Amino acid sequence: MDQIDNIRERLRENRNYHAVGGRYSIEQRRALLRRLLAELQANREKIMAALYIDLHKSEFEASVTEFIPLLEALRFMIRKLPRLAKTRRAAVSPMNFPARGRLVPEPYGVVLVCATWNYPLLLALEPVIGAVAAGNSVVLKLSDKSKATMNLIAELLERVSAFGQVVTVGDEFSFEEILKERFDYIFYTGSEYGGRKVLAAAAPHLTPVTLELGGKSPCIVCADADLAVAAKRIVWGKFTNAGQTCVAPDYLLVHRSVKSRLLDEMRKRVREFYGEKPLENPDYAHIVNRTHYDRLCKLLGDRPAERDPDRLCIAPAIVDEVTPDDPLMAGEIFGPILPVLEFSENEEALDLVRKLPKPLALYCFGGDREMRRRVTEETSSGAVSFNDVVMHFVNPAMPFGGVGNSGMGRYHGKYSFETFTHYKPVMVQSGRIDWPVRYPPFREWQKKLARLLSR
Repeated sequence: MDQIDNIRERLRENRNYHAVGGRYSIEQRRALLRRLLAELQANREKIMAALYIDLHKSEFEASVTEFIPLLEALRFMIRKLPRLAKTRRAAVSPMNFPARGRLVPEPYGVVLVCATWNYPLLLALEPVIGAVAAGNSVVLKLSDKSKATMNLIAELLERVSAFGQVVTVGDEFSFEEILKERFDYIFYTGSEYGGRKVLAAAAPHLTPVTLELGGKSPCIVCADADLAVAAKRIVWGKFTNAGQTCVAPDYLLVHRSVKSRLLDEMRKRVREFYGEKPLENPDYAHIVNRTHYDRLCKLLGDRPAERDPDRLCIAPAIVDEVTPDDPLMAGEIFGPILPVLEFSENEEALDLVRKLPKPLALYCFGGDREMRRRVTEETSSGAVSFNDVVMHFVNPAMPFGGVGNSGMGRYHGKYSFETFTHYKPVMVQSGRIDWPVRYPPFREWQKKLARLLSR
């Protein structure tokens, strides 16, 4: 049996297991998560090496942006799973009396998780944690980029997965081919283009999906912002991982009165963080492959930005005097290029944000209470963060996800469990008391009662 046949056979076994009411116990799920936690800790150095090979991530950056959040997600789920998986009581209406109601959490069945390459460890395994915790069988489609990390993930999951609960798929199936298989749920992280493919593949079977996409996340800097804090946080959030972050600020909207001071402060922070020669800095990441590097260079055109085609590296580029019709504003940049637009009135900034597709995140520095209200209530985005960027992503108490072109669905913390769970309503009606009011023929007293209840 070749590898493709082996994968299909494991898929069939998992489908059949769930089809006949098979369930992984809470302790089986926790045991798998504990084994994964132990394997990650035991292989930390290998993981750091793989992330460096794929994206030139420094050990510190890889630790704080991927490894530590993943460990925290595992510990949270191991600790909270017994409570999350409990049947919940549900109220019943007077029309159901006497009855008892409850919500029974059940897994969807066989779940497809499509991994992405920019944070290959965290964004591959955090959805898997939620899907396993909810009792599903999982097929993890590995990205065809970030190969060193993807191969290591496959090795780790092969060691920890009991009962064939988690199956990894690499080059045996293309992205398009794996979507032809039937799944009970699909979780996809990637581009809007890929998200549309997932929706098209899910439609014939009405398969539910979560799409974690991206978009042009704006960052507004108001006239009263603390420019030193804003510059430091924007530069960090934008140029970490060489801008290859779905929630990184994709463009700046800066009040005209503070623009020159903010840009001076930002350029100072770039030098402070990455030195005079960022391309030689061991803490600065590289572009994932030649295709993405060439795309970014084309976007930059002849604008000044140091580049190294051999190492696929582009220095942080803050591009001033950009207009809304500039090619840099046509789509998500996903690289170390930050266009800067200016505004004179807050309304101008809000108008531009509303004209573009709904972003995954919206950031705002400064602004009075009214401006914060307007940003929150008069725009639509996956999330809003004031006086910081990116950090909302690591808060497990809040869901993470997009809206419109930036995606659908949510996960993180308890929301990861809920995403991969169908809460089945179960109602137990009394067999002894049978109110006659609902049965025909409908007499005058029943009609009077209906009119009374309709007031």
